[in-house]
This record gives sequence, C-alpha cells and structure tokens, in this order.
Amino acid sequence: MPDLHFCSECNNLLYPKADQQRRVMVFACRICQYDEVGDDACVYRNDLLTVTKEKTGVVLDLGTDPTLAHSSIPCPECGNPDAVYFQDQSKRHQTRMILFFVCTSCNHVFSDPNLKQEVPTDD
Repeated sequence: MPDLHFCSECNNLLYPKADQQRRVMVFACRICQYDEVGDDACVYRNDLLTVTKEKTGVVLDLGTDPTLAHSSIPCPECGNPDAVYFQDQSKRHQTRMILFFVCTSCNHVFSDPNLKQEVPTDD
C-alpha cells in the first residue's frame, strides 16, 4: 500500500508528479520547491473484492415483453415451446455468454439444457 510522504521543509503533504527532465516519478510539495524521487511506482491501488454470481434478474411479466427475442426451446417445467431469452449481465473475469430463458406460459426461468452445467468454485 502506498505511504504518505511529507515535505521535510514545511511538513505539507507531498503529491506524486512526473519529472519530465529526469524521467522519474517524484513526490513534490505544492507549497515550496521541495521534491524527492519516489522509490515505489505505485501511487494508487484499487482492489475490487466483490464477487458476482449468475443472477437472472427476472421481473414479473418478462414473458410478455415485446422487446425480447423468442425461442422455440421447450420449457422443462410445463413443456411450452415458446420462451423469451436474454443474456447474463454479470461482469466476471471469465466472461462467457449465458442465455437465460423465461417460459411465456409459466414464467419459469432456465438456462439452455444443452449447455454443460459448471460447478461453482470459491476462488
């Protein structure tokens, strides 16, 4: 994690700045002319610790939405041959296209039964 640097002359905070002449990163004071060469190139680090799961995000009456495309895949619950589908909206490192289907008759949500189901791991 980056440390805070303080000016040895006026005790104000030093800010990272590129020194074009020396071609190095320096920590410079904004009050006086003091600067020091930075020993670490890391100025800011943002660790994202959220883990997204595959969520369908289904709302009521999704089967009657005229903007969604229809498919002739049969529903595993009621056998109805009409379903609307949409793409998975999760943003993950291993991005893959997952289609979720919603039966227009019983509103059952399912994915393509021809796809191999992966077992979720806690990585």
